[in-house]
Amino acid sequence: MIALVRLAALLFVVLTLIYVSVSLYDRSLRRERLEKRWDSRHTPGPHPPDRPQDRAEFIARGLRRYDRSVRRRLLLLVYVIPVTVIAILVWLVNFA
Repeated sequence: MIALVRLAALLFVVLTLIYVSVSLYDRSLRRERLEKRWDSRHTPGPHPPDRPQDRAEFIARGLRRYDRSVRRRLLLLVYVIPVTVIAILVWLVNFA
């Protein structure tokens, strides 16, 4: 039983590290896409003083939408898939 608890704890730590890494990477890609979209729609030149705030607001809105998106929630499969595979393997080895 102790081995199972140790395996679960180690698996949780490793999967959490993977989830955080993938989540941060995916969020940075989304931010970069939003920045490029803003830059492509607004030409360089003299700008009103509120332009950086508008850009920051555009990016913040896009990231808020991303946080509520299905894609963000699908990252939770990082936890579900390995645990399911391990449970199936344990069941097959012990009971099949």
